[in-house]
Amino acid sequence: MSSPATPPAPLFVLLYASADDVAGEAPAQFPAHKARLDEFHARGELMMVGTFGDPQAQGSMAVFATRQGAEDFVTGDPFVRNGVMRSWEIRQWNESYRDRH
Repeated sequence: MSSPATPPAPLFVLLYASADDVAGEAPAQFPAHKARLDEFHARGELMMVGTFGDPQAQGSMAVFATRQGAEDFVTGDPFVRNGVMRSWEIRQWNESYRDRH
């Protein structure tokens, strides 16, 4: 008899709400924001990131391996520090199924 699979460790989702005129404000901050994304991805903390269909109205999200990684990222993110994002929130996400092709 096989034992039940151990559930995966929780992930942490960083949700951003865009400030007014995100399309006009983001380009100036994007190079520093992208460098930070690359740094956290290289460290294995950032798993994926992207905007929703309408970034101005719906914002964006990133998925992190740990809460600490998400917190460290957001506190130094140029988008947050320079007002490109109106607000942010970190939520724990308990993955229950993933296609692993």
